[in-house]
Amino acid sequence: MPKRRPDHQPERSCAVCRSVHPKRSMTRIVRRTDGSLALDPTGRAAGRGTYLCDAADCHDARRLAEGVRRALGTDAGLDLLIGELAHASA
Repeated sequence: MPKRRPDHQPERSCAVCRSVHPKRSMTRIVRRTDGSLALDPTGRAAGRGTYLCDAADCHDARRLAEGVRRALGTDAGLDLLIGELAHASA
C-alpha cells in the first residue's frame, strides 16, 4: 500500500455554506448511533459526521439547523448543539 504524501491535507466541505476547507480547521458534528447530535473535538467519534467551518454566517441557528438536517438527516438535540457551539466559540 503506498504511503501518503507528507504534504497532503484532507479537505472537507462545510454543511452550511458548502465551501471547502482543510479538515483540521473545521468543527465536526456527529450523529451518534442513538440518533443524538454532539460535537466531536477529536474527529474520531463513532457515527455519521459532518463538518462546520468557522464563518460567523455558518453559526447562525437557522442556517445551521438546515445544514445539519440536510447532512445528517436529524435534528434531535440540535438546540443543545447550538448552545455548545456558542459556548465553544465564546
